[in-house]
Amino acid sequence: MDMTHMDHMQMEQQTGTSYLWLILGAALLLLSAAAYVWASRTRGSILSHMKKKERALIQKKSRAIHTAAHIVIALSITAFGIFSLQRADKTYNTADLDSSAAINVTSDKYYGANHTEEPIHYEMTIPTSGPHNPHDIQFGFYTDFPGYPYLVHNMEHGDIIIYYRENAGEELKEHLKYLTKFRKAGSGILAVPNKDIPDGSEVVMTAWTKTMKLDKFDDAKVGTFINRYINQGPEKIPPSVRQGGGTM
Repeated sequence: MDMTHMDHMQMEQQTGTSYLWLILGAALLLLSAAAYVWASRTRGSILSHMKKKERALIQKKSRAIHTAAHIVIALSITAFGIFSLQRADKTYNTADLDSSAAINVTSDKYYGANHTEEPIHYEMTIPTSGPHNPHDIQFGFYTDFPGYPYLVHNMEHGDIIIYYRENAGEELKEHLKYLTKFRKAGSGILAVPNKDIPDGSEVVMTAWTKTMKLDKFDDAKVGTFINRYINQGPEKIPPSVRQGGGTM
């Protein structure tokens, strides 16, 4: 997991840098507001009995503070703009994942794809097809098991499910959170805790009618499975419609 972990750290570092621009923009905005107040109060300190020269000095000081406030607010807008551009450019493309490994994938029996809100009995312990709930769920990292009827629907749309053990280490969980940010077209990735993971496996990965069990998490194998099977479900939904899952 070393090289991908390094990429992960680099991308998280870039995220931290982009948020620094947001913080800087907010600080400059507050500073500009304070400067405008200061300029207003300075101008308000002019009294009727003051001499013309004294008034001119105060007005000059007020204008200087006001000009400085304009400059600071311009810098604030620039900082917010840089933050927005960095966030807009930030993408998690599955093609960037290591996908050079040989993998052992099971092609599972097809059990149908009809929608139902009735209780469902799945023939497979960890199903990869079959009847499912009419609604899918959002991509992302889950700490509670949402139920196979929803997850099967997600796989129908080409999503990848990574099942992990409830007692998984924090490092693995953090890495899975990172992986769930990746997208391809209208499909994404979900990481879900699962008590049905068989003995001897650390994680189980599923796509529509596909299963891969790993006795030890391996970035290259995980990346290969993702790139091979993401967005390969029988019902593809445009990304403009799905927008992170949980829409169908």
